[in-house]
Amino acid sequence: MFNNLKRFLIGRPLKNEALKGEKFGVLWGLPILSSDAISSVAYAGQEILIVLIPAVGMLAFRQLTYISAAIIALLVILTLSYRQTIDSYPNGGGAFIVAKENIGVIAGVTAGSALSIGYILTVAVSIASGVDQIVSAFEVLEPYRVLLCVVIIILMTIGNLRGIKESAKIFSIPTYLFVFSILIMLIAGMIKVLSGDKPEPIDIAQGTLQPLTIFLVLKAFTNGCAALTGVEAVSNAVPNFREPSTKNAKTVLVLLSTLVLIVFGGTSIIANYYPVNPKEGAMLVQIAGMIFGSGNLFFYIITGLSFTILVLAANTAYFGFPNLISVMAKEGYVPRQLNMRGDRLSYSNGIILLSAISIVLIISFRANVTSLIGLYAIGVFISFTLSQTGMFFKWLREKGNNWVAKASVNGFGAFVTFAVVIVIAITKFAQGTWIVVIVIPALIFMMLKVKKHYIAVRKQLRIKPEELDAIDIEKESYRNRVIVPIESINKSSIRALRFAKTISDNVVAFCVSTDEESGKEVKEKYKRLKTDIPLIVKYSPFRKVVEPLLKFIESAEYE
Repeated sequence: MFNNLKRFLIGRPLKNEALKGEKFGVLWGLPILSSDAISSVAYAGQEILIVLIPAVGMLAFRQLTYISAAIIALLVILTLSYRQTIDSYPNGGGAFIVAKENIGVIAGVTAGSALSIGYILTVAVSIASGVDQIVSAFEVLEPYRVLLCVVIIILMTIGNLRGIKESAKIFSIPTYLFVFSILIMLIAGMIKVLSGDKPEPIDIAQGTLQPLTIFLVLKAFTNGCAALTGVEAVSNAVPNFREPSTKNAKTVLVLLSTLVLIVFGGTSIIANYYPVNPKEGAMLVQIAGMIFGSGNLFFYIITGLSFTILVLAANTAYFGFPNLISVMAKEGYVPRQLNMRGDRLSYSNGIILLSAISIVLIISFRANVTSLIGLYAIGVFISFTLSQTGMFFKWLREKGNNWVAKASVNGFGAFVTFAVVIVIAITKFAQGTWIVVIVIPALIFMMLKVKKHYIAVRKQLRIKPEELDAIDIEKESYRNRVIVPIESINKSSIRALRFAKTISDNVVAFCVSTDEESGKEVKEKYKRLKTDIPLIVKYSPFRKVVEPLLKFIESAEYE
């Protein structure tokens, strides 16, 4: 029954040879990898206004334009930097591989940990924000906010477990429709403005206004930096593009940045003419209501597509996280199982892990976008910084054609993104950044322990070439000590002793007695077996069973 349900939900298994057909070109790669960045228009501007409006009132909308321009300028820097990363590292891995190879293992693991947290929060923030769009339009759904988020994550999981090709078909078209609908809204809004349309001013309490300080601007800027998450996903996914993969990946990266420039920048400008109160609902939904009318069909289309694109933004993480974690698994920093492809050739273990952690976050923070976004950007910007720093060191070390210009781009990118990390750490510390600051070192510690474990296992299992040539399987016997733990003398213990004799001549029976009587009984019965296998009985007054066995293995008596 389980297998039938599995086949119904995710489809029949695919052969390894089908992997080439699972790769995508520019047409399908753009919506899959850009949905996170493009969707930021639905909440990044709103989060900027949430900081500014209570402090400076209507002046917030002019500042929104300036702050959005600064964020777009940073996007341009990151685009130029990641184009160089794609050229230098066509096998993917992004910030993790760049930092590991050019700065060191700790830097690489730090970048991988930070980016993993960023992907997890992408799912939580995007879906929570998407549900917020629907709840803004249909307030009756407010009590079911968390439940809706969990259901959507489960559906996203199933969609991605069906494989890259299937998920591309399911999730790509709404992304194009969203961009098209926003462009129509911007054009319609500007036509109405040029025709003399003046919407009603929003009601803001004047008594709460404060001076516009640099701290306030920086806090709003860090909120808006959520718009830049998702840019790194293209560099992680280069191997998933059809040939020429490097060229296709760079094309997608440029198109992604262009769409964000138009959609995010255009929305920030139109908000000056159609000001909204971010506390009264989603910014895009309110602007669409003022431009088209709250009962207009296009208003509901914008609302539906805003919800859809925010949900689909999580799909960037569903693509980026499993790919990143598979590279780290291949390097031995996370369990190898995360590098295994599932029935539909997707990294199914990574997809399931991402969904499970995201659901925990959604429930813990009650699907509150503002609370989640406090954790959001710092992880991504740490990975940005380490990636750009790694590329900067690479150019300094290797030189080559135009290395000064390339190093300048990456060096400036590293400086700017590091400055953003500091600003986020300071302005968002009380809102939850401290959690990420604690979690990243914990993840680094665990990843290094996993690597240490794999190194130890490899040393134990490795056979040198000269040893391999000298081995004669037919003549050599198995000389390792075989320990047969027994509790009493019965049919199963006797069969275990017989089997042990077939694989080694060096066998010992080991019994842990939790009371003296049982130990004495085992000894008496064992004498009647007429075997040359020695019996060792250890008395355990504290009724421990495993510890005496381990102590025996580690003792000189074992030898």
